[in-house]
Order: sequence, then C-alpha cells, then structure tokens
Amino acid sequence: MSNSPFTPGIVAGRLPDAAYARNFADHEPPLDAHEARVAADRCYFCHDAPCITACPTAIDIPLFIRQIATGTPEAAATTIWSQNILGGMCARVCPTETLCEEACVREAAEGKPVEIGRLQRYATDVAMAKGLHPFTRAPRTGKRVAVVGAGPAGLACAHRLAMHGHDVVVVERRPKAGGLNEYGIASYKTTGGFAQKEVEWLLSIGGIEIRCGVELGRDVTLAQLEAEYDAVFLGIGLAGVNALRTPGEDKAGVRDAVDFIAELRQTADLSTLPIGRDVVVIGGGMTAVDAAVQSKLLGAENVTIVYRRGQEKMSASAYEQEHATSAGVRIICNAMPVAIHGNGAVREVEFAYTRETPEGLKPTGETFRLKADQVFKAIGQTLAGAPEGLAVEGGKLKGHQGKVWAGGDCAAGGEDLTVTAVAEGRDAAEAIHAALTAG
Repeated sequence: MSNSPFTPGIVAGRLPDAAYARNFADHEPPLDAHEARVAADRCYFCHDAPCITACPTAIDIPLFIRQIATGTPEAAATTIWSQNILGGMCARVCPTETLCEEACVREAAEGKPVEIGRLQRYATDVAMAKGLHPFTRAPRTGKRVAVVGAGPAGLACAHRLAMHGHDVVVVERRPKAGGLNEYGIASYKTTGGFAQKEVEWLLSIGGIEIRCGVELGRDVTLAQLEAEYDAVFLGIGLAGVNALRTPGEDKAGVRDAVDFIAELRQTADLSTLPIGRDVVVIGGGMTAVDAAVQSKLLGAENVTIVYRRGQEKMSASAYEQEHATSAGVRIICNAMPVAIHGNGAVREVEFAYTRETPEGLKPTGETFRLKADQVFKAIGQTLAGAPEGLAVEGGKLKGHQGKVWAGGDCAAGGEDLTVTAVAEGRDAAEAIHAALTAG
C-alpha cells in the first residue's frame, strides 16, 4: 500500500539518517549499578507489600529490591524469573505505573514510587549479560506437550513445562518467536534486538523445540496435536483486527496499526519505511499510542489520536498518554469516525463528536474533518477463529477443555498485557504438569 500511486503523501526518508537512530534509541536508559543501589534504598521493604498483590505474576518485589540494595543483582534476577520468566521484557513494557508502582507505599506517601520497573530491568540485564540461567530441567518424564504460539504465554508455559522435565514442541505461525514482544511493541521500548535475545536465553534450559512457519488450521489441526501429544496449550493471541465499519475504510493509506508496528519492528533501516505527512490514529489503547508516537518519530508532521469516549476511559495509561503528547501527538476524545474521504486514497477523515447516554454512545450531530494521508486503525483485536470443537466465552477461548489449555490474550478473563499472559502461561504449565503426573 505504501508504494501505491494513490498514496503520494506516504514516503520514506522524511528525516536525516542520523535522526532515526536518535529517535528510536532506548526511551528510558537503564540504571547503572550506583543508580540502582540509590533507587533500591528508597524501598520500605514492606512486610505486607501491596506491590506484590498488584503484580499479575506476584513477584516478591521487596525481596528482589533488597537483593539489589545488598549488591547481589543476580540473586534479584533469580527472584524475578522464578515468577516471571520474561521479567526482562516485562520490565521494559509493563504498565508499572498502573500496577506495582501505583500500589507502592512511596507513591501514596510522596507521589513518587520506587522505580520497580527500572530496578527489575537492571537485575535481569545484569544476570543475562553474565549468561546466568538459574533453572535446570527435572529428569525427563517421557511426556510431550504441544504449545501453539511462541508469544509470552506460550514461552512461559513451555519454559515451566521444560523445568518439570516434559518435552515441549512450540509451533509458531510467524518467522520468529516472541509474539507481541517481537512484533507488537514500540521499537523504542525494546531496543537492540532484546526480544530475540530473551527468547534465546529462555530456550537455553533445553527440552524446547520451536517450529516457526507452522499455523494451526493450515499446517496442523488441533485434533492432530491432541492425538500426537499428551497435552496442548494454546497461546494463539488475537490475530483478528476489529473493523471500523466506516465508509471509505478500504481506501489506500488506511491500514491496521498492528501491521504497521510489526513492519516497523522488522525493518532494519527505518529510513526506508514510508510514513505520511498527516497521520490519524483511531483508538485509545497502547497500540494506538505506539503507532502514533512511532509515526511522529519517523517524521510525520501532524499525528492525531482520536478516541470515541472520554480521555479517562482510554485503556492507554495516563503515563503513556503523556508520553504521546510530549512527543508531539495530539489527542482528541469523544469523537468517532463516520467517513473516510478521498479519491482512491484517503485525504480526510470525518468525525462526529459523541456523548455518553443511558442507551450508550451517541453522536451529537456536530462533525469535523482531519486532513490525513495515512490512517491507522487501533480499535482492538479479536480471536481470528476458534479451533474446531473448543468453546468460546466472551469472544475468547475458555481456559481448559479436555487435553487443551489456553492462556494469554486469546483466553477468557484477565487483561491483555504481556505480564498477564506470562502468568497465565506459567499457571497453565503447572496445571498441565499436575494432570500429566496425577496418579
């Protein structure tokens, strides 16, 4: 689409070459050893720590911070990984400002929490740099488990199963493992190919085989996996994207934000990635923010996020919203798209202002238009299709059915967060292990 003759405004190389490296550098540089000790000293080491309760993976946060404070970051990393095997990535992308750090006693007392996320990154980075993998496999059980999807849920499940001595085969439809960690997170949050480094580190436990380019329903069926393996875990994510259902949605220059982010993450030379001059992002979540900020960093002159409800209802945190506005992104709330205009390619997006009513969201009758040569849709993802024979609950898979378990974004319940997916994959592995070793 970016090379279409109908999209002259979407071009590559809007910035000087040096600007791309600067714009996409680590947006929050890591702590050094001294900074980490100073940050750790702010922790009260609460006995009944609210930060642990707020963490979906229930990491013993006071313990790992105390270990950093006493000069043993490797031990801190082990404490983190024992609960969250993808603790390095979660330290980079977790909305800590609405989880552990929001619950921090320092936040309540002073308005400035302990920097739990940055301390977690410090500990895991130090240990990974030294090649430390503190877990070993139990004796082989002879049981084989298939994991579908090499995203956070699938990888967490596979690692915990391997620890218990089971042999695991992970099938992944994409060319690389990592799921959203590799394809769906803003580049400036996870620089230096960290997602793949973490996958390689995780696999060093042994007993896990990853087969990329294998898609459930196309290359293998669920029935085949159930027949060949002792258990199956589905961590297939949400591959479908909700439609705007707006006239003109099919015009050139309109695309899904998740595809744009994935393309950006896999582009070695960002100066070759085309971007519009006037970009409009429709949605209010993390994907919308990531697409908007990265559009600005690629050289778009005007970038606007438009969300249909009030700003307080945006699923992107206040911290992320502030990050977007500080990058030069405009946020317009209480507006919904009603038409995309242009002769073949998008030129304007028409919006109607909205208001909340007892009957739901309604247009006020007042409209406005935004100039746009590129539009990104970020209005949520959905299950691309449930494997045959599995029950769906609230548009997602039920967590356990027979020999099949499910976790992560594709499963019912919980928030669509990396850290939640890790917790669900880990817990499913424990349930699978209990089932395989019962009696």
